[in-house]
Amino acid sequence: MDKRKVTVSDKKSQKVITLMGPTASGKTALAIELVKQYDCEIISVDSALIYKEMDIGTAKPDAAEQAAAPHKLIDIIDPQQSYSAADFRRDALAQIEDILSRGKTPLLVGGTMMYFKALLEGLSPLPAADEDVRKQIAEEAEELGWQVMHDQLREIDPVSAERIHPNDPQRLARALEVYRISGQSLTELTKIKSDAFPYQAVQFAIAPSDRKVLHRAIEKRFNTMLAQGFTSEVEQLKARGDLHLDLPSMRCVGYRQCWQYLDGEIDYETMVEKAIVATRQLAKRQLTWLRGWPDLIWLESGAENNLATVMRHSR
Repeated sequence: MDKRKVTVSDKKSQKVITLMGPTASGKTALAIELVKQYDCEIISVDSALIYKEMDIGTAKPDAAEQAAAPHKLIDIIDPQQSYSAADFRRDALAQIEDILSRGKTPLLVGGTMMYFKALLEGLSPLPAADEDVRKQIAEEAEELGWQVMHDQLREIDPVSAERIHPNDPQRLARALEVYRISGQSLTELTKIKSDAFPYQAVQFAIAPSDRKVLHRAIEKRFNTMLAQGFTSEVEQLKARGDLHLDLPSMRCVGYRQCWQYLDGEIDYETMVEKAIVATRQLAKRQLTWLRGWPDLIWLESGAENNLATVMRHSR
């Protein structure tokens, strides 16, 4: 089919598979089996796998796994860089179009629910960051205090002010920045959505029905990461000299705790405990998202019929 002549209705007849789930639920293993059995290609939906040099702590598919089933949108930016949900939506749609144009089925796999939401529901037209405006807000906050800045937000956007605490300078500054750039409040702009997802999404979620099983899997996986050299990986990142704990990359679960251990702020046992707890909390948030997600077909982690179930619903 000539891609220039593809209509909206044509796209709606094209299927895209999504495989969501909490961390350590078995998404990658199932996805690789799907690639072997079904004519599909994987697009990663994971805000940690995008970073180069962060392999062990993100449970990035290894060389053998990627040889068997190449993953799109991994290793695409440096840990010093930022990558937004809007960036992901743009890149994912481009990858989907390319995969479909070659007669294959896109398989979107991951646990970053914000990325899935942006892709499937669209995004509000928020302005890009403006360093000059951000600097001006930071200087005002230093002089006047964040409470005064919060009072400013309450005047222009009481809904956001109710939701954003005065002690949350990052979100508070962003809300003020949006208004100063666009002349519209964050609340007004978030009511507007970009174009809807143009394809037919067949959506699956995988997780164990017993939460204890997931907790054990999380603990086992983190101990495996440590055995594989996770501490050395974080040491190498620290040694670069241009990374710090306020970067999104270093806020990935495990990395912050290991960094603090290497800085001598906590001992090894505390680092392990904190990292596992943080990963469990991440899994809990992911499951909360998924419980309210419409049109999901649920799969049990490790079930023998998962592959057949996905293939049956995706034909």
